[in-house]
Amino acid sequence: METPSTATGGVPRVFAVIRALTAVQAEGGRVTQLARAVGLTQATTHRLLQSLVAEGMVEQDERSKLYRLSIDFFALAAHAGNPGDLRTLCRPVLLRLCASLGDSIFLLARSGFDAVCLDRSEGPFPIRSFTGDVGGRIALGVGQGALAILAFLPEAEREEVIRFNLSRVREYGVYDEVYLRTEIERVRQLGYAGRNTGLLEGMAGVAVPICDREGRAVAALSVGTIADRLNADRMPTVVELLKREAASISPKIHPFDASLRRPAQSLTGSSTGQKIPAPG
Repeated sequence: METPSTATGGVPRVFAVIRALTAVQAEGGRVTQLARAVGLTQATTHRLLQSLVAEGMVEQDERSKLYRLSIDFFALAAHAGNPGDLRTLCRPVLLRLCASLGDSIFLLARSGFDAVCLDRSEGPFPIRSFTGDVGGRIALGVGQGALAILAFLPEAEREEVIRFNLSRVREYGVYDEVYLRTEIERVRQLGYAGRNTGLLEGMAGVAVPICDREGRAVAALSVGTIADRLNADRMPTVVELLKREAASISPKIHPFDASLRRPAQSLTGSSTGQKIPAPG
């Protein structure tokens, strides 16, 4: 029985096929397989697939005859979704957290083997950081924000970053592979990075990851302040606020946001005035 065919016409059928193709995008799908998945006859499924091929949304391998969503489909999708980039999306969150906590708040995004400071909202306390001003970068694993991102990458990506960055993080004098892996596991268990390494004397910070819909860390929200303000009594409150805001951002992240792949592009037009370096 062709359940996707309702009184509304062929649109539900088309989207049923598109969703079925999404599920087999890696290996591709055959007509028989897709027909079973969407509850349509093979003839109807074949006709819909050929229509999508004609529109450039689906492609068929000439040799295997398998169907996949096309590059044009993903290019079209790249123009949909959230109209704002990650920095725009997070700006109200930074302002809200800064007002609530009275501390400096930072947005870091992954850039290859580094974390880049995309935005910041400054609190009243003079502070120092690893990333410095907007646009500054630090190796993933150094500092709370960069460590939170690294800890919540998929395992294969995480291992690749560790191998590449180990010599870089060792330059800070307190890191070795055992220490780094122990810290990563600790962050994964707690859900945040908040240990004061002592690398920046008198400074303290805590960060939580911002994950996409697949649970992959793409950015981090970080609080930077003087050490006295982030004691054991206050830490749970700060962590809870950060986690709540990060959870509100995750469902809104546009998977084709250019700032997730090329963070520096989203910094165009940012203030270039001199500011006090701040934590990441």
